[in-house]
Amino acid sequence: MLAFLWANEHGSFSSAARARGLSPSAISKLVTRLENRLSVRLFQRGTRSLTLTEEGAIYLRSARSVMDAMAEADSLAEFFPAKISGTLRIHTMATFAKHQIVPWLPDFLQAHPDLSIEIEVGAQFVDQFDQGLDIAIHSGVLPDSSRVARRVGESNWITCASPEYLKARGTPEIPDDLLNHDCYHFSFNSPWNVWSYDVDGKSVVVPIKPRSTFTQGDLLRSVALNDGGIIRLADFHIGADIKAGRLVPVLDEYRSRIVQPIYLIYANRNNLSPRIRVFVEHLERQIALHPWHV
Repeated sequence: MLAFLWANEHGSFSSAARARGLSPSAISKLVTRLENRLSVRLFQRGTRSLTLTEEGAIYLRSARSVMDAMAEADSLAEFFPAKISGTLRIHTMATFAKHQIVPWLPDFLQAHPDLSIEIEVGAQFVDQFDQGLDIAIHSGVLPDSSRVARRVGESNWITCASPEYLKARGTPEIPDDLLNHDCYHFSFNSPWNVWSYDVDGKSVVVPIKPRSTFTQGDLLRSVALNDGGIIRLADFHIGADIKAGRLVPVLDEYRSRIVQPIYLIYANRNNLSPRIRVFVEHLERQIALHPWHV
């Protein structure tokens, strides 16, 4: 279509070719291909000039309208990077959403009144990008995937209990002491249930027999806060409780040196929408301003 418009504008294939940096045969072939697709002749070819046929004159009006519409669409695109709007769909761990997103979310939404956010929670990463998901935030080892994973932080797993529980039952001195305490972990099969410690330079797993199990980390946290026993949770989840003295770390000298990376996952690294980009930047800024490590 462009070749047709250029040829009409310059009056010949050779003139159009010189103006656009192409060969005359390239322009001629493109116009001929267009004519074959339309099954009409658009130009009467002269030795040195072109003349529109009746069909060509009709097609010219439509072609100009199409190109004007494309130019208008391109001009609108100039505003896209600056406009933060639409719905951002996020999947993440319930505890991460509650403790690391929700506290600053109202101010973020107030700063972007045309943006809405849908947060779905789940313990494990599930690829739902084909169903409209924009971002996933998860920790640990991710399954092999063609998706893009960007590391935004890391978490340590801390064994802890309330001061009242430790006062009543005593503080474990070595990892095996946990076998004589009331301990709690998750009810689903997860690496989070493996209580590992560094003993003499080696990783040792304590075979915890939980008094009770739960599907959510916040329930484990509640048990500990209510003096029920010992738990093991990520520092992004309970860091504030430890800093406030509501929970006390135990066996810190045996804490595993293995940390769990936290990844931000999205479908493609190219041409991120403005709503994804502004959320990611804000999340990383909040993590930097409010570190959870203890």
